[in-house]
Amino acid sequence: MGTPILDQWVGDPQEFFSAYWETRPGVFRPPSGTPSPFTLADVDTVLETGLFREPYFEMWEEGPIPLGSYTTTRHISRAAPGGFADGGRIRSLLEKGATLLLRSVDHWHGPTREVLAALAGELGRGVEAFFFVTPPGHQGLPLHRDDADVLVLQVAGRKDWRIHAKPDSADWRAGPVDPSAGPEPAEILRTTLDAGEVLYVPRGFAHSATGERGLSAHLSVTVRDISTADLGATLHGLLTEGLPAERPLGHEAITGAAERLLQDARDRLMRLSAADLVGMARRQAVARMPGRPDPADLEDLATAWNATAGTGPVTS
Repeated sequence: MGTPILDQWVGDPQEFFSAYWETRPGVFRPPSGTPSPFTLADVDTVLETGLFREPYFEMWEEGPIPLGSYTTTRHISRAAPGGFADGGRIRSLLEKGATLLLRSVDHWHGPTREVLAALAGELGRGVEAFFFVTPPGHQGLPLHRDDADVLVLQVAGRKDWRIHAKPDSADWRAGPVDPSAGPEPAEILRTTLDAGEVLYVPRGFAHSATGERGLSAHLSVTVRDISTADLGATLHGLLTEGLPAERPLGHEAITGAAERLLQDARDRLMRLSAADLVGMARRQAVARMPGRPDPADLEDLATAWNATAGTGPVTS
């Protein structure tokens, strides 16, 4: 078995969880650099296929650029579907200062899918990947907050990052920071990433990035934890699993069926702890990923994390 993905990216995972996880941003510089499963050469390859289609990509320049500016229509038999990437237009917009964003890279790029599946097994969380290409001197997305912890792998060029304070209340939202809502949150870290370096941005911490030298490219790996909606969906599944499909006739029969269902639900809830529910919801999030790890591996990794990194993510 090879070196765990997180070890390759941040070094000692126990120190990472105790000093940084969900608490503060950090920069990591692995001695041999951090190999990204996706590169600028892969961008050229995917554009040249002629089959790459939105919503797996978009372009930004002080806001989203209209799709028609960089997509084309394909004529296939009698159909004429649109939304395909036009490589020439995309490169022209990059030269003019626009940023290219590739979404859900793990959906369509095998090596990235394999790396993220391994990382999801290590963390017990659902993981996604996004790739950004930004020209020098230009900012990609505006100052914004993500509803996920982010590991940034600098792939090519240099990028200047500014990390701002986390929200000061619980009613924050992901997305651009609204300048009309008050003063800009305080800047707590400014750093320039070179190729092979890694930046960790905790969930909710506002951030922005500007390309510095050549085409700046980075892979953003988002570690997204479960929500109350995920917990509710998991609980609903637990309470309804294995219920008989009956059609009782008459009010008394229907009432009797309701009483049995309620008692069955009470019995199931009595055996269920909050930790059980959280663990099940997280495993379901991982199971929805393309290239997901084997469920048995998740159980083994949960035991390992409990033993060696108790302050970090676990699957149960």
